[in-house]
Amino acid sequence: MQEIIFEIAEDPIEGGYSASALGYGIHTQAETIDELKSALREAVACHFDDQAVAPKMIRLHFVRDEVIPA
Repeated sequence: MQEIIFEIAEDPIEGGYSASALGYGIHTQAETIDELKSALREAVACHFDDQAVAPKMIRLHFVRDEVIPA
């Protein structure tokens, strides 16, 4: 596997960021982007015990919702 993609969203209620892997049951959250990156590396390493099948890259896809008056 070359890469795994995570959808990243800001948490409007608690603050910080949450991340969910597309196609895998991997989820994590953190207060800052740097903490999130570290948590993602750890979560991916734990999920893929076998380094031979672990992804080489982690892609972050940031999702942002914004509501404006019509």
